[in-house]
Amino acid sequence: MRRRVVVGVSGGTGSPTALHRAAAEARARRAQLWVVLAWRAPGGAPGSRTAWADALYPGYRAAAVERLRQALDRAVGAAGPGVDLRGQAVRGTPGAVLVDAVRDGDDLLVVGAGTRRGPLGPLRPSVARYCLAHAPCPVLTVPPGPLRAPLDAVRRRGTWHLPPDARELTE
Repeated sequence: MRRRVVVGVSGGTGSPTALHRAAAEARARRAQLWVVLAWRAPGGAPGSRTAWADALYPGYRAAAVERLRQALDRAVGAAGPGVDLRGQAVRGTPGAVLVDAVRDGDDLLVVGAGTRRGPLGPLRPSVARYCLAHAPCPVLTVPPGPLRAPLDAVRRRGTWHLPPDARELTE
């Protein structure tokens, strides 16, 4: 069995940073790179138990696979990461899906250590903390990239329909 580097992606702004680091680790270890995206039906676990959610399941899964493809394309492009790459979109909560994707102690799990923003941020569980507590292998947490804060500031201004502030992009 080949060694593996498993990395979680969400399609958000922090995914490319974690994916680049995981690809570098896979090259250094001569390991396969497994890119995993966890997804859930809208409404979370209770919403996924209804009959209508089962009927819409293929659409949700297809959307998750497309989000995974977009995350990979944004991060590594057509050239690829330079290692054997496997991708999978798995239904479930991110922390549990990532821990389940790890095979044994020879694997390496790479997760982003982004911030939990918004008014409910502190109430949401941290994927990185969950993985650190439950993974049977080493876990590498990757801080957000240097452009993350300015991009988030621009996105917040757009959400509130405020005019752009060029100073946010030059800091």
